Amino acid sequence: MLFDRIYEEGLAQASYVIGCQREGTAIVVDPRRDIQVYLDLAAKNGMEITAVTETHIHADYLSGTRELAAATGAEIFLSAEGGPDWQYGFDGTDLRHDDAIRLGKITLTAKHTPGHTPEHLSFLVTDGAISEEPGYMLSGDFIFVGDLGRPDLLDEAAGGVDTRFAGAKDLFRSLKSVFLTLPDHVQVLPAHGAGSPCGKALGAVPSTTVGYERANAWWSKYLENDDEAGFVAELLDGQPDAHAYFARMKKENRVGPAVLGPLEPLAALPAADAQAKLDADEAVFIDTRSKDDVLAGTVEGALVVPLGAKASAFAAWAIDPETEKRQLIALASSAEEAEDFRACLLRVGIDTLCCSTESIEGLRTFVPPTITADELESTERDALVDIRGKSEFAAGTIPGAQQLSGGSALWRLDELPHGPETGKPGRLITFCQSGARNVVVSSALRRAGFDVVELLGSYAAWADAQK
Repeated sequence: MLFDRIYEEGLAQASYVIGCQREGTAIVVDPRRDIQVYLDLAAKNGMEITAVTETHIHADYLSGTRELAAATGAEIFLSAEGGPDWQYGFDGTDLRHDDAIRLGKITLTAKHTPGHTPEHLSFLVTDGAISEEPGYMLSGDFIFVGDLGRPDLLDEAAGGVDTRFAGAKDLFRSLKSVFLTLPDHVQVLPAHGAGSPCGKALGAVPSTTVGYERANAWWSKYLENDDEAGFVAELLDGQPDAHAYFARMKKENRVGPAVLGPLEPLAALPAADAQAKLDADEAVFIDTRSKDDVLAGTVEGALVVPLGAKASAFAAWAIDPETEKRQLIALASSAEEAEDFRACLLRVGIDTLCCSTESIEGLRTFVPPTITADELESTERDALVDIRGKSEFAAGTIPGAQQLSGGSALWRLDELPHGPETGKPGRLITFCQSGARNVVVSSALRRAGFDVVELLGSYAAWADAQK
């Protein structure tokens, strides 16, 4: 049996390729939208991808299920559980509790494990060449290493009202009726790792076992004592902020993401042509450099999405493709870097990157305004804005600051001050923990019309100055 985990660090997202080496066929579970990694893996192992499925309707990234099926002819398998409000809007073979997908001697058995979402499935994997009993569980967003999938994303990302309570109770029942009925040796492989906002305390190791979680997970004491009320209270307490783009992902993944097919290479654009597009308001420039480089000078009107592990999430913080229809021009030092950046955008449904330019030289630039911690008290502003998460804010912030999570700032502009006479956006001083998130959000707020000053070194610098 081929069993391979494909992990995308920035989104902390895992997908799995499982193949029958004797038959030469494979299935991909929870694929991301840039699918070349799966095609390459199948080719390397002499396999054909004949099936693709997913554990649930995802909220944090755009699914590659349709894209992969279009490229390979694979059969799509989709959950038919959860009731009429949670059915997929595109064609696939229905999966219900205890239905099986077979590839030679390998069987994936669907288990309905609602709680994170109503339609959620987990898959028990049995290698029939070795055993008649399952040895692995692909747990999706049901069980993580040391934690559980949060049940409140439907409230946060799908317009639900107090669905978190029913979801939490569903999780309690799923643990009792499915997870804790499995042998201790079954290996558990979740769809997310540390850093994902789909839970509040995800472990960094890639897998666990039923027995380890039974003995050590925070929730095990509540199951042991049949204490549903205590379980619900602890599960719902302290969940991290949900990014606003999750609502768009949930909607697109349900109806079916657009299939892109093979993409043409991105064009390399000379600086003069890029500036002409910007002057004509035909395009938006994306500065992909580091925080320090950007603060030394960037392109006028640019959005900032630094290349690196968090590029996909940061892009979705700063760019809403439902409202921003202009083409995007990215700063990239090579064609390979430009393609890597496009893949980051595709993972969160941003499909409008048209070209790249190698340098900001020759483009109209400006230096983002900044202040030091020592200058903070004497600098005029309409608001001091902490763009960190709720838990960070609660642990300590700068006196007088209001909290506005970076992942939802563009969708909550009405919470920021406007001039009482002019009605125009006010002057803000913004900060995060170190400045890495702040440079992204500040660029988006400037494009929204706010006069933004960035606190150099952010909260960490201010805290050091108080010692």
